[in-house]
Amino acid sequence: IKMLLDLYIENFALIEKMRVSFTNGLNILTGETGAGKSILIDAVNMAIGLRADKNFIRTGCEKSTIQLIFQCNQPALNDVLRDHGIEFENDQILILTRELYINGRSVSRINDKIVTVSLVREISKYLIDIHGQHEHQSLLYSENHIDILDSFAYKEIDALKAEIEEKYQLFKNQERKLASLYGNEIERERKIDLLRFQVNEIDACKLINNEEETLLTERNLLANSEKIHEVVSQSYEYLFDGTDHNKSLIDILGHIASDFSHVKDYDPTLADISQGLYEILYKLEDLTRDIRQYRDRIEFDPHVLNEIENRLDIINSLKRKYGKTIDDILSYRHRIHSELEEILNSEEIIQYLQKDIHQLRDELLSLSEKLSEKRKAISYELETKVMKELSSLNMKSVTFKVNFSVQFDKEHRHIFTANGIDHIEFLISTNPGEPLKPLSKIVSGGEMSRIMLAFKTILAAVDNIPTLIFDEIDTGISGRTATIVGEKLALISSTHQILCITHLPQIALMADNHFYIVKNSIEGHTKTNVEKLKNNERIDELARLLGGVSLTQLTIEHAKEMLEQGKTFKENLKEKMKK
Repeated sequence: IKMLLDLYIENFALIEKMRVSFTNGLNILTGETGAGKSILIDAVNMAIGLRADKNFIRTGCEKSTIQLIFQCNQPALNDVLRDHGIEFENDQILILTRELYINGRSVSRINDKIVTVSLVREISKYLIDIHGQHEHQSLLYSENHIDILDSFAYKEIDALKAEIEEKYQLFKNQERKLASLYGNEIERERKIDLLRFQVNEIDACKLINNEEETLLTERNLLANSEKIHEVVSQSYEYLFDGTDHNKSLIDILGHIASDFSHVKDYDPTLADISQGLYEILYKLEDLTRDIRQYRDRIEFDPHVLNEIENRLDIINSLKRKYGKTIDDILSYRHRIHSELEEILNSEEIIQYLQKDIHQLRDELLSLSEKLSEKRKAISYELETKVMKELSSLNMKSVTFKVNFSVQFDKEHRHIFTANGIDHIEFLISTNPGEPLKPLSKIVSGGEMSRIMLAFKTILAAVDNIPTLIFDEIDTGISGRTATIVGEKLALISSTHQILCITHLPQIALMADNHFYIVKNSIEGHTKTNVEKLKNNERIDELARLLGGVSLTQLTIEHAKEMLEQGKTFKENLKEKMKK
């Protein structure tokens, strides 16, 4: 099941609050002129990403809400949603919500997750096609034409298209590899020069792991060597040399230890103190010797300090360019050296890739030309069928053409896409003597809708867009042409869900569900509502469409007869579809 289940509108234009539930098949919407039929189309357009317009917000309200609820199971749509972290609700339900605020802000949601309007537009292409408003007509975009043509005979060309796409992806992959190794000659040489310079600059410094920490320690020591020398020398003097007026600490401690040695035999406690004093004395003598040796090594050399400062400057310069630490710099050096070696030794790889790309280009061209020939054969058939359909829709002087073109690069080689070499655009002339023009140049909404109807009639069996909305489809037609349009809508609705706004009874009689749009004025406030018509109400509405406001028995009987004719046509259509 793939269709629009519900449309909910709140505080939008003349609509205060409305929920409409649709079903499969042909959903017809009718109503008196000015009742607001186009408001529903405007609301759907807003929900699927049309530019937000705060003027649609109902007078006196702060915001407007439109919500579309779909049931769908298209793999391509599932992939897009999964890529954006959106999960389906139960039973493959997809809910699009758009809120418009009086300050001009708007919020879009998919299954209650806030998303960008561009994403809404992207996924809506899989869900709904609106004909009658130029913003959402897939036929207006020439980039869609090649897919439309291919879908007309997809069974004949799908295998060839798949082979071309596979070759194309391989071709682009090899081109990317070649560009990463080669680029153009100037870029390659520039890259080699840059990498060589960087490797040489790092190598010239002969960096050593943990060197910076050692240098910083030495710099700190040298910068404070005078102060250190003063402290160490004075300490050595106090400990070992003494002064003119005082003995050294070692002499004093030696005398004390000697004195205790003379009395240690009288008391064990004195013996312990004597031993402790001699241990301290020996330790202090060792420390004094260390202090003397350290003092003798201290020398302040401004030249050495300058060398350390220069070395640190060099390291800091490299750190600014290649990494925060020496480890980072050395890692970077290893990486660019490998890259340099790969480029320098890549001639063989380059030659292989160039040969492979050349071969793939030839294979792609051969396959693409074969596909192009098949497409041209298909296009002749499509042109004939489209013009036949349009003729039956009262567009008898139409000329329809599928235009083929190819593009070349600067070296005059074919430019490929995953679809081959063809660039396809549908051209049309709606009046005798007029030149062929792109479909996007057509101004009339009625003409555009009938052209779409012709395509949908031809492509109904293969078109994957589940819901089609037709507005203005009955512009400028009546009588037998209107009957044909109704029959064609019934045909398409056997494989698609259709919502169609019409004022013609010949179209309305084909409805599987008939909705009546009514505008009421209550206490000075105008509101638009939608009512689903029962069978007797359908008869009255058809009679109104036939004869105007005043219903006569004759128009009612005519309406009953038309409903029976529509019922018979649809039953016969179902039998044909079964076969």
